[in-house]
Amino acid sequence: MGLPDHHLTEGERRIRSFHPHWKRLVVPLLALLVIIAVSVAAMFLMPAFPYEGYARAAVAVIAVGLLLVWSLVPYLQWRATMYVLTSHRFTISTGVLSTSHDDIPMSKVNTVSADQTLLERILGCGTLVVESAGDHGRIVLRDIPDLQEVRAELFRAIDEADDTPASPPSQGRR
Repeated sequence: MGLPDHHLTEGERRIRSFHPHWKRLVVPLLALLVIIAVSVAAMFLMPAFPYEGYARAAVAVIAVGLLLVWSLVPYLQWRATMYVLTSHRFTISTGVLSTSHDDIPMSKVNTVSADQTLLERILGCGTLVVESAGDHGRIVLRDIPDLQEVRAELFRAIDEADDTPASPPSQGRR
């Protein structure tokens, strides 16, 4: 979910919400297929012996454990990681059981850079580095989908934040 609409401030608009690139799911998917294939083969090719039922149950338990660790947990981590770009901030939400939300105000962003390997250029993803004057300083965001579009939208949001005039000081009672 990332940033619910009711958490947006007045005048703030959502520009883009996205998860990390799907390439993060390639290894968990391959693990899923290999674990299922190996466990099914082990169960069907297992020779008959007195404790065959226990051996099949052990294979099933090990397979379920490996599926949890190598497939389900990475999928849940991918699903629970959310990036939200608004007109006022860039929000990074992570966590499955406990969540963490980091907000980078557009007015604090100093530098934005992007890095892509050849494979990432082919897939349309890459690493976005955002340097800000905030507490975190430099945040490296890996596997950002549509990297160049996100970077351009981020630059537009920074320009809009710079162009927005500061609110006038409040007038006190006299």
